[in-house]
Amino acid sequence: HGPSPPIAQFGRAASSRKSLGAILGRSETQECVYYNSSWEKERTNRSGIEPCYGDKDKRLHCFATWKNTSGTIEIVKQGCWLDDVNCYDSSECVETKESPDVFFCCCEGNMCNDKFLYSPDTQAVQSKSSSTSNPFSQKPQLFNTLLYSLVPIMGIAAIVLFSFWMYRHHKLAYPPVLVPTQDPLGPHTPPSPIMGQKPLQLIEIKARGRFGCVWKAQLLNDYVAVKVFPIQDKLSWQNEYEIYSLTGMKHENLLHFIGVEKRGNNMDIDLWLITAYHDNGSLTDYLKANVVSWNELCHISQTLARGLAYLHEDIPGLKDGHKPAVAHRDMKSKNVLLKNNLTACIADFGLALKFEAGKSAGDTHGQVGTRRYMAPEVLEGAINFQRDSFLRIDMYAMGLVLWELTARCTAADGPVDEYTLPFEEEVGQHPSLEDMQEVVVHKKLRPCLRECWQKHIGLVMLCETIEECWDHEAEARLSAGCVEERIIQMQRQTNIIAPEEIVTVVTMVTNVDFPPKESSL
Repeated sequence: HGPSPPIAQFGRAASSRKSLGAILGRSETQECVYYNSSWEKERTNRSGIEPCYGDKDKRLHCFATWKNTSGTIEIVKQGCWLDDVNCYDSSECVETKESPDVFFCCCEGNMCNDKFLYSPDTQAVQSKSSSTSNPFSQKPQLFNTLLYSLVPIMGIAAIVLFSFWMYRHHKLAYPPVLVPTQDPLGPHTPPSPIMGQKPLQLIEIKARGRFGCVWKAQLLNDYVAVKVFPIQDKLSWQNEYEIYSLTGMKHENLLHFIGVEKRGNNMDIDLWLITAYHDNGSLTDYLKANVVSWNELCHISQTLARGLAYLHEDIPGLKDGHKPAVAHRDMKSKNVLLKNNLTACIADFGLALKFEAGKSAGDTHGQVGTRRYMAPEVLEGAINFQRDSFLRIDMYAMGLVLWELTARCTAADGPVDEYTLPFEEEVGQHPSLEDMQEVVVHKKLRPCLRECWQKHIGLVMLCETIEECWDHEAEARLSAGCVEERIIQMQRQTNIIAPEEIVTVVTMVTNVDFPPKESSL
């Protein structure tokens, strides 16, 4: 069957078609998949479902036409086809004649042109219920023809299957290194989990970033997010796809991955990455428009820490294999999304790095990420290329994200400040690398912890945790698992105290035993 057309957009509404049928005095008896490449405009196409109408004494059919250029299927048209004896009683859309240009098939039945294929073998069209006679009894020579045709095909299929098995076996033992080739997507381009019969319609751009833009889109009856990469950012798209495809990457606090798509031809290609869509958007967007209560702060912080702890964890012995530890390397509030219940999930793995047992991270991974959230050792270019070093870089950034949350919390007495980015007062909204080096490395400054936060028991505990996350010495930073444990304990501690006693001058916090910071790293 054919793949989905480039950037599908739905055109005609069923209601308008029904009105037309009523005017013509015809009854709707069949629906077909509709697509017309001539509706292409601004890199979008017209597609949807077309109700078919005809005279009562005429049959209705569906059809599909397509091109096959160098192995790439390009749909030309799909839709309704009026009475044609060649389509009678054919439940599948099959082309049996070879064509140098455009292939055509027609069929009878609702949505029967949803899938279409080319098969010169006459056995492919035995779905016609009218073909009740045995072809071998009518044409004895057909058996010999099929035998001579099928034996080589079966032999080739066996060789292909064996080669694929050897490739998978070799791939598991020696992961491939991606190298540029003449093919703009390279030999390791992943196949799309989105099947061609699932129309995907882009609706509106929700965000723009370093590697492209994020669209709100509709996939069948569900809203999804589509991250569109230009071809020059293929490596980021490919890295994110590979991280999502790792064993064990399905987790409540990691953004749910749906699939990937390639749209366009030749060098005019966009690369799509499709994920779950969340109305609240990023934590940055949410905090700009909303303040959070103490319980909301605890819930967001805890689920964020849980997601990062899971991402960082090396988990052998899963049902599907081994989950390696993964460092995010671009941790920031913009890459944390909020579900409807304010559960956090971590997104954007374009810079993420996986760690496999016994293998070094290498020395090719330098100053990457967002400058504002870079740890001191990254700003200095003094990274120790070991797994724990990369995980601690994530923890520094998480300390800044927790500060952003705390600054918009209503738990403390006094007004809540407008949302600001970390270090925005010191370096503005577009800092250079030199700006961040001066503030973070040389002056060793960190965002201000307000005095009024020291009058709330929970915020005092959280501030201590934040300071241990962004410690200048990487080895002194907390692990994500430890942060999660501390937030759980912090919430329990405040829940057993009467609300009127929480906001007081705190002298008792030193009696709280926090989990040791070495609990996960």
